[in-house]
Amino acid sequence: MIQIPVLYNDTYDINVPEGHRFNGTKFSKLVSQLKQSDFNQRLHFYHSSPVRYRDVLRTHATDYVQRVVQQTLSKEEVRHINLPIDSQLVKRSFLALNGTLTTALKALEEGVGCHAAGGTHHAHYSNGLGFCVFNDLAFTALNLIEHGLVEKVLILDLDVHQGDGTIDICDGKKGIYTCSLHCEQNFPFQKRKGTLDVALNSHLEDTAYLDKLHSTLKYISKDFTPDIVLYDAGVDVFFGDQLGNLDLTLEGILKRDCAVLEYFKNRNTPIATVIGGGYSPYDTDIARRHLSIFQAATDVF
Repeated sequence: MIQIPVLYNDTYDINVPEGHRFNGTKFSKLVSQLKQSDFNQRLHFYHSSPVRYRDVLRTHATDYVQRVVQQTLSKEEVRHINLPIDSQLVKRSFLALNGTLTTALKALEEGVGCHAAGGTHHAHYSNGLGFCVFNDLAFTALNLIEHGLVEKVLILDLDVHQGDGTIDICDGKKGIYTCSLHCEQNFPFQKRKGTLDVALNSHLEDTAYLDKLHSTLKYISKDFTPDIVLYDAGVDVFFGDQLGNLDLTLEGILKRDCAVLEYFKNRNTPIATVIGGGYSPYDTDIARRHLSIFQAATDVF
C-alpha cells in the first residue's frame, strides 16, 4: 500500500453571494472531512503553490490573463464566468493550476495523485465560463508534454457537463486525447467536438452509466495508450445535484471511481484526479460526495 498524495491549499475557498449555485467553502470542508475520515492515515497532504504567470500563457491568451490579474474583465466576461472576480479568486486560480500539475507529477512518481480541487474544464483559451477562470486540465496536459515528461495524455472527463474549454485548448495538440462522458441535455448547450464525446441521456442510473463507462474505456484503449491519465471525477452526476441531470447514487459514483482507477492501475498507467463539479447549498453535503475519489484511491491502491 502507498500513501496517496493529496494536493490542497488553505486558500482554495472563494467568496460568493449568499444563495449562489457555486459553493465557495466546499474545498476547506472537503479537506476537513478527509482529515477526519477513517482512511486519513493513507493520505499524504501537500500544499499547492502558485503557478508562474508566463506558464499560464501556454494555455490562455495573454490579454485574457492580464485582465484576470488586473480584475478588469468586462461585465459580459464576468457574467459568463458567474463568479465574483476578486483577489481571492485570482489567487486561487493560479494556485489550482499548479495544484493539478503537481498532482500529476506525484502520480508519475507514485502511480496515483489526488487534487482536492481542480476540474475547471469550461475555461477556454481566451475566456472563462461556467465557474471556471483558467483550465487546469489543459494546463497540466500541455505542460507535461512540453517539458518532455510524457508524450501522451488522456483527459478523462466524467463531470456531468462536457469539458468544452478543455477541448478548445487541446484541439490539434499532439499527444492529447480528450474524452468527455456527459449529459447531452445540459450545459454547455453548444457542445465542442473532442477526440471522443459520449453523450448520455438524462436521468441515466448506475448500471447503465457503468456499462457505458466500461465500453468507453475499452474503446479508448484500442487506439490510444496514455502515459498518464488526468481524471475529472465530478460528482454532479449525483441524482440530487443542483446542476446535474443524471441519477447516479453515491454507491454508483464510488463504483465509477474505483472502476476508472482499477482500469488504469491494471495497465500500469499513472492517474491524477481532480474533484470537478458538484453542487449543493450545503458544503458538508457536497464535500461528502467529493470524498468518493479519495476513498476509491485508498481502496484501489
